[in-house]
Amino acid sequence: MKQHTYQTTVEWVGNLGRGTSSYTAYERDFIASALNKPNILGSADPAFRGDKTRWNPEDMLLACISACHKLWYLHFCAVNNIIVQEYRDEAIAIMDEGSSEQAGRFISATLKPRVRISSESDAVKALALHENAHHACFIANSLNFLVKCEAIIEKD
Repeated sequence: MKQHTYQTTVEWVGNLGRGTSSYTAYERDFIASALNKPNILGSADPAFRGDKTRWNPEDMLLACISACHKLWYLHFCAVNNIIVQEYRDEAIAIMDEGSSEQAGRFISATLKPRVRISSESDAVKALALHENAHHACFIANSLNFLVKCEAIIEKD
């Protein structure tokens, strides 16, 4: 089985001079980087004292699920003579914060791709290919929570 290796760096940039001397003494900001790629400015979710103008890990996880599905979907469309003109996914994920006895976790993600295909493409086949994409997605296959797809196909 062929394996791929990925390497990233996450650097905390939220030390305000006192480190983590108290819960409010530092910012949650970080920079995520990978060789030859633009940096991602990140922070915690605002609910956890993060900066709402930066990506948080929860946002990034959902974006990864959506992007992986989209890439596989476009592949399956290309090899099945479905001509995609536009693709936009407004995905939603739900995370449960947990309790003092149980750690929080994501409980679901719902992809909502709206896909516009050419008039000569088969809309039924285009819709069915989302299932293929879901089963092929490396990210979705690595998760322990439900990932649903509620696709809408529109023809030119």
